[in-house]
Amino acid sequence: MTGVVTRFAPSPTGMLHLGNVRTALLNWLFAHKHQGRFLLRFEDTDQNRSEQQYIHAIEDDLSWLGLNWDGQALFQSQHAAQHQESLQKLADKGLAYRCFCSESHIQLDRKLAASRGLPPRYSGRCRKLSSEDASKRAETDSFVWRLAVHADEGEVTVADALRGKVSFSLQDLDDPVVARSNGNFTFLLPNAVDDAMDGITHVLRGDDHLTNSAYQVWLLHKLGFVPPVYMHHGLLLGADGGKLSKRSGSHSVAELRDDGLLPEALVQAMTRLGHPNLPDDALNLTALAMGFAAEHVSTSAVRWSDDEMWRWNTRLLHHMDEDKLLALVSGIISLADKGFVQLVQPNLQRIEDACQFMRLVDIHESLDDESMSVAVEAGTDFFATAERLWRTLHHPEWKLWADAIKAETGKSGRMLFMPLRVALSGATHGPEMSAVLAYLGHHGIHERLSDMQARLHDRNTIAG
Repeated sequence: MTGVVTRFAPSPTGMLHLGNVRTALLNWLFAHKHQGRFLLRFEDTDQNRSEQQYIHAIEDDLSWLGLNWDGQALFQSQHAAQHQESLQKLADKGLAYRCFCSESHIQLDRKLAASRGLPPRYSGRCRKLSSEDASKRAETDSFVWRLAVHADEGEVTVADALRGKVSFSLQDLDDPVVARSNGNFTFLLPNAVDDAMDGITHVLRGDDHLTNSAYQVWLLHKLGFVPPVYMHHGLLLGADGGKLSKRSGSHSVAELRDDGLLPEALVQAMTRLGHPNLPDDALNLTALAMGFAAEHVSTSAVRWSDDEMWRWNTRLLHHMDEDKLLALVSGIISLADKGFVQLVQPNLQRIEDACQFMRLVDIHESLDDESMSVAVEAGTDFFATAERLWRTLHHPEWKLWADAIKAETGKSGRMLFMPLRVALSGATHGPEMSAVLAYLGHHGIHERLSDMQARLHDRNTIAG
C-alpha cells in the first residue's frame, strides 16, 4: 500500500480526551505502518467555540504522546472558500437547498413519520421551492442549507476496509443540514471537502460515524471527488459498558500527565484495546506501528480500563532504561543517583513511588505514621543492638547480621525485619535488604541506625 495519508481532525473547543486519543493513535499507526503521512487538521470553523488555548493544548498532548504529525498543522477555516464553492456547486445542481422550516415544523414532521413506522426524518417540504422563490425568501427569513439526499430509490455505498461494502438505501437517509442559519457549516461538508483537498486516503473512526460517512460519500461523488477508504471501528465505552464519561473512566490527557502517567502507558493500553494480536514485546510506538494490523481492530465496542493503563505504566517503569528513569526520578528527588534508581526500580508503580524510599538518599527525610509506629514498637534498645552488632561483626551479609540481632533480642519475622527496613529505607516495604545494605554501605547503615535512636529519644523526651 503506497501513498497513504491519514489525519486527525479535532475541534479546538476543549481538551484532548481518551476518545480523541484513540482516533489520533489509530490513524497515526496506520500511516506509519504503511510509510505514509499523518496530518493534523483543526476543524475550527465554529469561531465562537474554537480557542487558541485548546489548539496549543492539543498539539502539546499529541507531542507528549509521541504522535507527531507531518508538516504544519492545518486549519479547516483555511478552506472556507472551497466550502462555500462546494455548497454553491451542489445548489446549482439542485443537490442542496434552503430550508425555512421552524424547529416546531421539523419536530411535527418527525412525529408524523414515526407514527407511520418511518424513520424520523425531515419531510422535504422546502425542497419543492424553486430557486427563485427560495432566494427571494432568504432576503427576509432565516434558513439552513440541506443536502437533497433522500430519494425513493437508489443507494450509497461506503467502502469500509473493516466491514466490507456498507450500503444505505437513499429512502432511509435524511436531507441533512450542512449549514446553519448563522452561516456556520456543520461537520459533514467541510470535513469531507477537506479530506479531498488534503489528499486523505484513509479515515479510521468510530462506527457512530457510519451514517455520516454515507452522506459524505454521496456528497463527494456529487462534487467529483473520490472518497477515502473508511475504517469504522467499534466504539470506546466506559468501564461500566456505557458511554465514556468522567464517572466511567474518561480523562483528559493533561489530567493523566499531571497524575504522573507515562505517555507510553496510555499508548500501549489504547493501541491494544480491540487489537489483541499485537506482539507482547512491542514496547514503543515504532514497534507498535510495525505490528499494527488495521484489519484486526475490533468492529465491536470495547471497554476502557484505567487499571490496565496503570499496569502498563508499572511494566514500562520496570523495563525503562536507567538513564531515562534517573532523569524522571531526579525531577522529584534531586539527590537521586543511578544506584538509587537501580535499587528502587522494581518497586515502582508510578514515578512518585520513589519518594517512599527518600531516606535512602536523605537521612533527614521525615517518616510517615506507619513507619514511625513500627520504629516506636521496636524501641531504642533494638536499634542500639542492631548498630553495635553491625560494627562488631565487621560488615556482615544481611542474613548473618539479621541472625545475630535475632539471637540477642529474641525478635524474629516481621518484628525483626520491619524495623530494620524502616530504619534504613524509611518504608515498610521495598527492595531486598541485601541490596539496601550494599547501596548504603557501612557508614550509611551506621548513620541511619544512630539517627533512628536519636529520633526515638527525642520522641520519648517530648512525651515525658
